[in-house]
Amino acid sequence: MHNYFKISMYFGCMLFIFSVMSLVLGLNYYSLNKVIFIEWELYSMGSVSIIMTLFLDWMSLTFMGFVLVISSMVLIYSTIYMSGEVYFVRFIWMVYLFVVSMVLLIISPNMISILLGWDGLGLVSYCLVIYYQNIKSANAGMLTILSNRVGDVAILLCISWMFNYGGWNSYYLPMMFTSASLWVVGSLVIIAALTSSAQIPFSAWLPAAMAAPTPVSSLVHSSTLVTAGVFLLIRFSSLVGVSLFLMMISLWTMFMAGMNANLEMDLKKIIALSTLSQLGVMMMTISLGLSEMAFMHLLSHALFKSLLFLCAGVFIHGMGDTQDIRGLGGVSMLTPVTSLYFLGCSLSLCGFPFLSGFYSSDMILENYFLMGGLNYMIYSLVLISILMTGVYSMRLAYMLFLKPVGGKKLNNLGEDLWMISPMSILFYLAVMGGSFMLWSFMPPLLIVLSLFMKLMVLLFSFILMSSLYFFMSASYLEYLLKANKLIMMGYFGNMMNMPILSTSLFMPMYSYGLKLVKNLDQGWVEYMMGQGFMLKISVLYDSSYYFNYLNMSLYFSLFIMLVVICLVII
Repeated sequence: MHNYFKISMYFGCMLFIFSVMSLVLGLNYYSLNKVIFIEWELYSMGSVSIIMTLFLDWMSLTFMGFVLVISSMVLIYSTIYMSGEVYFVRFIWMVYLFVVSMVLLIISPNMISILLGWDGLGLVSYCLVIYYQNIKSANAGMLTILSNRVGDVAILLCISWMFNYGGWNSYYLPMMFTSASLWVVGSLVIIAALTSSAQIPFSAWLPAAMAAPTPVSSLVHSSTLVTAGVFLLIRFSSLVGVSLFLMMISLWTMFMAGMNANLEMDLKKIIALSTLSQLGVMMMTISLGLSEMAFMHLLSHALFKSLLFLCAGVFIHGMGDTQDIRGLGGVSMLTPVTSLYFLGCSLSLCGFPFLSGFYSSDMILENYFLMGGLNYMIYSLVLISILMTGVYSMRLAYMLFLKPVGGKKLNNLGEDLWMISPMSILFYLAVMGGSFMLWSFMPPLLIVLSLFMKLMVLLFSFILMSSLYFFMSASYLEYLLKANKLIMMGYFGNMMNMPILSTSLFMPMYSYGLKLVKNLDQGWVEYMMGQGFMLKISVLYDSSYYFNYLNMSLYFSLFIMLVVICLVII
């Protein structure tokens, strides 16, 4: 236990110190409008030099500070949560490598170094998802890494295409060329961002990645892997501009995630689907051209979503590793502090006034309604998707806190100080971080909506809140699903069959690839080129070796032949 405490606390405290320095520098750079490029020459020979470039501005420093403070709290929290693991040190090192990969992606203005950080995130996330080494984890890890490989291919194609412009520096590219001439780069960046941020049709991997340990889920689904695509789009926002395609994808993802979260019974998957819904909000904001508001929502969401996962980890860890919310009733009596934090973060997720999520989400919606230009069907879809956040949050609070206590209370292990302390720091940040960012980074803004928009919001709020009882009555809902009377509910409860499409649809392709490997790579190609070629070379070598072997009879025979040839010539 002492060694566990030592390595996790060391990394946690070190990252926390770096996070404070990064946040202070970010605020300073924003006030001074300052940008720094750091060039590090790795290798030079003649006229060829390989230079590593780092890009530090207020956005990269602020985001890096948030990532580091969340990572430090997760590492301290893991001291107790993962203390029973045999390979605890390996787990801590993988989490640390995951954070380093994310930091490399954040401060890289070059597409090649962005690819290094992107690949590091994908590879280490695969190792963390399969950490428990069972069939479920292996399938989830394979789905995660194959979905993210699509984004890798898009970035590689982007690197190849950017060779036409004489360099891979993404910072100067929009300044030197028009957006119309860079449409290929913008399209490839959007594809890469859709895979990392799990937008439709790549949404299946995000709930499946819940097979990872809960501290990993807190880190991956709040500020690192899923937000890498959003941050990449924010960096390339000048190329994306106002995109109707990205808006449609994000709106459909929001609606699908909100509907599925209301029908899910797994605690971690509900929180993961709420992450997916908020990622849709960020993508929708970027598609409107409001990249800085999307960045603000990204930061505030990272704070309360990481704490939501840590609270869920306390419930799961204390209740005998139970993730089904039907068996987690009455946790407020057993874990009061964690329940308070969970309820506060749920309210922040819903946009409760003066909490962190309120300042970003409310401003995004008001700007969206003020811009106009879209039909009322799109407005209705946005309202339903946003208000469903409140529906599944209230349903989750009812199942966890108001339902009678189940038999699992006997397995409760209580609240540990080293789990509550990092959660307390994150809770204070989640409550006050939104107002601080608004005062620091946003100008004063007053938006007045029309009376029709206000009445529309009230109407949809009343309709969705009245349907909350239907989603709370889990037994009645299960009866309807078993009776096949709500086929559409089963459809939405399975993410619109997206896990099936992401797995079974590609199985024939995988089997075809297996046949190619067996018949070509390990068959004819191996016989004609690999081992077959070596076999033919060895036969020729054996025949030549016979003439090189100087035994006595061969020597005399060659000598006599030489004498005869000389006599004939003479």
